[in-house]
Amino acid sequence: MPRLIYASVRHLMHRLFHRQVCHQSLIPLNRKVALTFRKTFLFSKYAKSMLSTMLSTPESLVGEKNIVLLGAPGAGKTTVAVLIGQITGLPVIDINEILEKTWHMSVAQKLQEVGEELFLQEEGEVVQKLSTVRGVISLTGSNPMHLASMNHVKKNGIIVYLDVSLEDILERLEGMNIDHIVGLRPGVSMQDIFQYRQQFYHQWYHVRVLCQAGDTAETIAVKVLDGIKRYQDSKSGIFVSTRSVNNDSEFMQNPSFFTDVVIEDLALDGGLFVPADPLPELTAGEWQRLVETSYTERAQILLEKFIHPNDVPAINLREMVMKAYGQNFSCNKIAPVRHLSGSQFLLELFYGPTASFMDFALQMLPQLFAYCMPRTCNYLILVVTSGDTGCAVLDGFLRLSDADKQRIAILAFFPEERMSQVQKAQMISYKAENVKFVGVKSNFDFCQMIVKQIFTNSDYTGFLTVEYGTALYTANSTNWACLLPKVVYHASSYLDLINQGVITFGDPIDVCIPTGNFDNILAAVYAKYMGIPIRKFICASNQDATLTDFIRTGKYDLRHGNVTAFSPTLDVLKASNIERYLHLVSQGDGLLMTKLFSQLKEQYYFQVPNLLLERIQHDFMSDWCSEGECLDAIYSVYRSTGYILDPDTAMAKLVADRQHDGTCPVVVVSTAHPCKSAAAVLQALKAKEISQRPIDQLQMLNSLNSIPSIHNAVLERIGKAHTQDYQVCPADPSDIMDIIERFIYQKFMCIA
Repeated sequence: MPRLIYASVRHLMHRLFHRQVCHQSLIPLNRKVALTFRKTFLFSKYAKSMLSTMLSTPESLVGEKNIVLLGAPGAGKTTVAVLIGQITGLPVIDINEILEKTWHMSVAQKLQEVGEELFLQEEGEVVQKLSTVRGVISLTGSNPMHLASMNHVKKNGIIVYLDVSLEDILERLEGMNIDHIVGLRPGVSMQDIFQYRQQFYHQWYHVRVLCQAGDTAETIAVKVLDGIKRYQDSKSGIFVSTRSVNNDSEFMQNPSFFTDVVIEDLALDGGLFVPADPLPELTAGEWQRLVETSYTERAQILLEKFIHPNDVPAINLREMVMKAYGQNFSCNKIAPVRHLSGSQFLLELFYGPTASFMDFALQMLPQLFAYCMPRTCNYLILVVTSGDTGCAVLDGFLRLSDADKQRIAILAFFPEERMSQVQKAQMISYKAENVKFVGVKSNFDFCQMIVKQIFTNSDYTGFLTVEYGTALYTANSTNWACLLPKVVYHASSYLDLINQGVITFGDPIDVCIPTGNFDNILAAVYAKYMGIPIRKFICASNQDATLTDFIRTGKYDLRHGNVTAFSPTLDVLKASNIERYLHLVSQGDGLLMTKLFSQLKEQYYFQVPNLLLERIQHDFMSDWCSEGECLDAIYSVYRSTGYILDPDTAMAKLVADRQHDGTCPVVVVSTAHPCKSAAAVLQALKAKEISQRPIDQLQMLNSLNSIPSIHNAVLERIGKAHTQDYQVCPADPSDIMDIIERFIYQKFMCIA
């Protein structure tokens, strides 16, 4: 059904409900009321006729499938099933009624008679005998605990999870007879049962409906149909290039889906992939639902909004989220928010295994890649890093299964003279047969440019595929799947401020982010589009002020070259994700993107139109600071608070001091642990003698007993660094291509 018609159906539904049910539209979600409602609520002939016309037929929505509602006792499954049956004309099957007819007794009596274990078995056997298609099935709260019956239901059903908060569940059950809930006995609370059953609910659903406080049955029914429509829509979840034009014939004939984008990274026209549909948006009530949840649950829910369930089913996505964030971070809050001083708060993004914000993307991306990876060839992952990315890529991909690693090799290029000693030592400490490091005698932008050229060189990539059965892949921030996980921590920081009592939902905050490739700050922009009330984005740069000048003037100018600084992670002259941002604020103007970035490639600068500049400056502020100012900020904060900032975060703190007006909280994003730039930090703290050995620098930082404490994973890894060598090559594209080919041959073609 076309989106426009479906929206009309939703509007008509609301009008019909309010007209016929009037004040009773706030239907309590419990079974007793649902059964009464089933008997009394009828659409007029005219209303049914119109809805039937707009919905076409039930087959157009579900085909030969059932709509299956899953959720905790009190979630409102029966009530919502009745409404969906009325809207669609599909028959409604209440499993509780089926059970009672089959057993000739109430569910409560059966449970008391046979006990819990046998009850679950017999309940499952009844469900396994169902042969309905094109119906609306309301499961019991305990059905998901029976494996065989759920496999049977899933075969012919689209399972929708009504995700209702525990507080709402308990409130609804208060006025209901709950003597037939499996597991409820003295000493066991409904909260215990709810938490135990979550694992089963999460195992089965295709579509999650996030229910908020105050949702009526009508609202939830609409959400269910919306979710099913998205699940069934073959054109939902499509991606386009930032340089494509609306109705591009090639795009329409060969659409790219999430699984394609994860593997392909860059579009064939040189642009970056972005969703064709608007970014998903949560309501205030839905955000409130996430305030009390864990980081992993927030990540699961938000990533589900972005990733179509036919690309990555929810159960597989959950496994990836738990592998990425379940045990790999040294802080159980994953991305905690800490008050620094005044209105400034730090979002600490350095508790991952490599002590950098890139861990959030690169613990998740390898999981997605391994899931989406075609089984027909091997993959060489090309990494371009100026500091943190290389370590994070290596750590993430080396955590994959042995079977996956057999078909994956990693080749990391980095500017030989533009990495901190700790970062370089940390990266080359990773020892594996499928890993190689190459220092290039140039800067980050040269490395990134060459790799981009290689990916768009179809003759070269085609040769590697045909000759060696190997495809190239990049895990840099140009990959959409590398950007998505960063949206989560920006949203999470706002929710944590609510949880700490600093703000209530709807209060604005500002964010200040040290910015190199523009990916981190773009992720914050996406969080705002999803409904997080961020007022201003403050872009903090080092003395290479290209981004600051761009935000202030609209001119993006690469002709002056970049300046080497002690914060090499920001030594990025060409910020790739600028293109995604401009595509967003220009409302998808692919022609403009092609014009601007072609000019950038040919003339090394462009100027955005005035209207676009006004939109940029409405949301953005920017500033930069010198190396000396940054060192002073590290020292000043340490003296006043005992907290040690890394250079990038110190730069952002200083820019926030200058740009933020203090009328709302500002979240300063701390992108790396101070140990990553140990020499610069020790210099800032006025240490008298600084060893050239990274391990000694870390030991010296550790002796300060400051906040944050030393990152043990980095300390342990640096101790291994001296055992690993790396290759150095000139800044010559042909040399780099030769290195790539030789490494592929050694890894995938040589027989021991």
